[in-house]
Amino acid sequence: MRTKRSIIRVELAVAILLILGTSVFAQKVTYNFMPGIDFSKYKTYQWQRVEKAQYPNQLLDEQIMRSIDSQLRTKGLTKSDNGSPDLIVVYQAAVSQDKEWNAYSTGGGWGYGGWGGWGGYGGYGGGMQTTSIYSNTITTGSINVDMYDLQLKKQVWRGEATKTIKDQQDPDKLQKNLDKAMAKLLKNYPPVAKK
Repeated sequence: MRTKRSIIRVELAVAILLILGTSVFAQKVTYNFMPGIDFSKYKTYQWQRVEKAQYPNQLLDEQIMRSIDSQLRTKGLTKSDNGSPDLIVVYQAAVSQDKEWNAYSTGGGWGYGGWGGWGGYGGYGGGMQTTSIYSNTITTGSINVDMYDLQLKKQVWRGEATKTIKDQQDPDKLQKNLDKAMAKLLKNYPPVAKK
């Protein structure tokens, strides 16, 4: 049982590195929020963990939280480690893999021309046709940030960033990409009030 958990944690840590170790140019960001909420009243927040969720290794976990902290500071929020904060903030990360199938054909096939000299369709153009089929694994990573109003006991904001990912080895580049991703993810917090 412990071995299985350890393997899952290692796989998640590697997956998170893959998620965050890429540029953010093709990143898809979505967000949603509870209508009617005055987001200007939120001044403090506190981190919370999702029970039984897998998190990356301690170093990467700290980097993710530090990057989110930095963005929340620019939004006027202060982290509170004691007392009663206005918001509870939670992040989760996930990786999925899908197969993409491609086929490519060359040579042969049905030709133009054919019967009776009238220029109709038909006749075999000759030659040998070759079809190659190959698969490609597409790895997609996502990070979700959820915010809950502690007084209301309700979720008030959610942001999700999703991207096709590739491996990144340079720790400095990893941190820069992580910071860019969190800036893009939290761009729509607080949501703009419609007039």
